[in-house]
Amino acid sequence: MQLLTAPNLRIPTYPLETDGQLASLQVRSMTRVAVHGKNDLLVPHRKDYYFLALLWEGSGRHWIDTVPYTLKPGTLYFTVPHQVHLKEELQPVSGFNINFTEEFLALDGSGTLRQLPIIQNPYNGHELHLTPADMAFVQDILGKLYAEYQAAHTWQHAMLLAYMNVLLVYLSRLYTTQYRAPEGADDAVLLGKFRARIEASFARHHDVAAYAAMLHLSAGHLSDVVKEQSGKSAITHIHERLVVEAKRLLFHTEYTSKEIAFQLGFEDASYFNRFFKRLTQQTPLQYRSGVREMYQ
Repeated sequence: MQLLTAPNLRIPTYPLETDGQLASLQVRSMTRVAVHGKNDLLVPHRKDYYFLALLWEGSGRHWIDTVPYTLKPGTLYFTVPHQVHLKEELQPVSGFNINFTEEFLALDGSGTLRQLPIIQNPYNGHELHLTPADMAFVQDILGKLYAEYQAAHTWQHAMLLAYMNVLLVYLSRLYTTQYRAPEGADDAVLLGKFRARIEASFARHHDVAAYAAMLHLSAGHLSDVVKEQSGKSAITHIHERLVVEAKRLLFHTEYTSKEIAFQLGFEDASYFNRFFKRLTQQTPLQYRSGVREMYQ
């Protein structure tokens, strides 16, 4: 297999291309479709969103990071943002594909979705094997999710979030029964521990050194492992979690930008505003106005 790469060529990151329904969620039904053209084959790339695919017909071969997977019916495939994808071959398939962003997870005011194993992926898994009973349950939820996604009913966003909650909780139960810490997966487990520490401490600690100390590592070693395992720097993980929480508070509460800054551990509200704009290209108030208009 020869990859279509060039020396020093950066692996591109693809954003979610919405189809006009929602900016942060995409649900697709595939019926004997060839979902990728030949130009996409053997081209490494990253996705900046979560990816779920369930096949009940068709086959193919797909690499995630450095691991090849033979796509087959009755198996659900999943990835988290910024992992490296490569399509080696793909026949026409039937099934469902769901793509969603961190912003979609932020719509869950409780924060429960972000904590689920299928989202945290502590063991760096990428496939779940479904029994006939699992397949029937998941197909039923996917059918309801797709029907709601295609409709324009009142409270559509609440229904979509509810169906996604059921789906992700169910898949997380399967994840916990099918994955354990494999031998030689220390770096993948370390990435999971780092993410868990961020989740517990992002409002108090904004620097890599603090998390390295919690994990009894040097900041340099932690940064190297995190970058190798996730494709993102350690500080990017910290910053993205802060932005997710800021977006959640801007969307779900009436806190002022200054109040949110203090909740997230920023001593200077003006610095928080600059930080938020640098990472999102919007001020906090611009984001609040835009997202509320989008989801009203």
